[in-house]
Amino acid sequence: MMEKHPDSGIYEHYKGKRYHLIEVGRHSETLEYYVVYRQLYGDGGLWVRPLSLFQESVLVDGVMVPRFTFLHEVGILDP
Repeated sequence: MMEKHPDSGIYEHYKGKRYHLIEVGRHSETLEYYVVYRQLYGDGGLWVRPLSLFQESVLVDGVMVPRFTFLHEVGILDP
């Protein structure tokens, strides 16, 4: 069965900053999946993070919330 990967698009981190998830890729030696994403603030840095960490939930004020929440696809006004 194929593993479900997040769609590319704009995501919001649980701390409020927004990111553009560009693609999901695979490590050539460990075969672990990673996400490639760009921060939509500051210098617009490009980052990678293990898919498992991107998709996990975190405890905030006693409540489990997604680390990243999908907002929308990239539109004409988005990067």
